Amino acid sequence: MGRRTGEPLLDGIGILAPMADTTPVDHPLRDLLVTASAGRFPPADLAVEVMPPPPGVADAVVAFSGHNVIAAAIDPDEVRARLPDDDPGAPMGAEFLAWLGSQLGSTPGMVDVVLVATGDGRFGDRLHRRDDAAAHARVQRALAYRSEVAVYSDEADGGLVILGRGLAGRLEVSIEVDPARRGRGLGALLARAAVALAPPDEPLFAQVSPGNVASLRAFLAAGYRPICSEVLFLRP
Repeated sequence: MGRRTGEPLLDGIGILAPMADTTPVDHPLRDLLVTASAGRFPPADLAVEVMPPPPGVADAVVAFSGHNVIAAAIDPDEVRARLPDDDPGAPMGAEFLAWLGSQLGSTPGMVDVVLVATGDGRFGDRLHRRDDAAAHARVQRALAYRSEVAVYSDEADGGLVILGRGLAGRLEVSIEVDPARRGRGLGALLARAAVALAPPDEPLFAQVSPGNVASLRAFLAAGYRPICSEVLFLRP
């Protein structure tokens, strides 16, 4: 994500405002994701669509209902030769993902559910900017995959909200709740408050492991909608 030597990892606390859409990206994967966020999905035609690698640091396999997308520097004919015609779930299978990783010189990440909410551009007083959380494991992971990373917390510092520009320039959010504060609905409150940090009408995406049921329930309770699943391949 290209932080220059000597550049602050995170901005200091200041006047809070929604994040600007400063990363316009012209890529078909971004177009698909934004369109799906509005409820218009690719046709369930069992197709495997291969497109160029997206800008940024990761390639991806994205599975919509009955339509798979592979965004990576890979020969489409090689991809189709590795996939059976009668198994729409094969692009998300372990065998194919391992093969694709070997071709890309990378390791497949986790299979995540991708959820989305729409930014409303109204910033309230539930979150404040943090400049002291750079060493947190969740923030470190965000810095590996995202640019323009910003970290916020609730009034009691019971959790973190991390925003940044990720796959194909989309705006992504992740949350972390302090173990002592879990089970009280704080995750859903943080996920809901994060929507106010997104520019008006811009989709805000969250990636959640299906096994992380607490996080999945928090985003669903906050009004986020599942649109697809994906696996990322961090480039060497």
